[in-house]
Amino acid sequence: MGETDAFADEVRRATQGESSAFGELYRRTRPLVARLVAGFGTLDADEVEDVLQESYVRAFRGLPRLKEAGAFTPWLLTIARNRARSKLERRTALRRMEDALADPEPETVPALPAALQVERDIAVVRQLISELPEGEEKKTVQLFYLEGQLSAREIAEQLGVGKSTITMRLERFRGRIKRELLQRVLAGRWD
Repeated sequence: MGETDAFADEVRRATQGESSAFGELYRRTRPLVARLVAGFGTLDADEVEDVLQESYVRAFRGLPRLKEAGAFTPWLLTIARNRARSKLERRTALRRMEDALADPEPETVPALPAALQVERDIAVVRQLISELPEGEEKKTVQLFYLEGQLSAREIAEQLGVGKSTITMRLERFRGRIKRELLQRVLAGRWD
């Protein structure tokens, strides 16, 4: 598939940087390159156009490395074929990755029965209460959570303090529980 002398002359002029020569090479070879790239049937029209543009950019930048001006067309077709294959490979790899990430059935951990979960939660709360230092806060928390019969107002009356003091103690304890539960969840343990 040899080039004519006039075509080889256009290649030489393009190698020297003449803009009109680039345009002429593009005009004369585009139909052939477009047919080749379109032959990769799974490429859509936008992808075909992308491959064409990438191919010409690579070819025109690489012109100084082309040893024979008469070999321009086969060289350009090889570039276009490789670009089309790369485009298909990237698309296939992307689909595989998307399929792998879209795992339709993620691993599930069987849930604890509700009664067992409640027992576990109660055990954690009881343990945290037992670990509190002796004092008014521990007494307040025991009355509210362990005995569970008194309201915050009733506990305040029984201990001889204001309701806001009881509320503050209970809030402080709830904050402790939240921190402890979070630490246990993050550590993956429920001892």
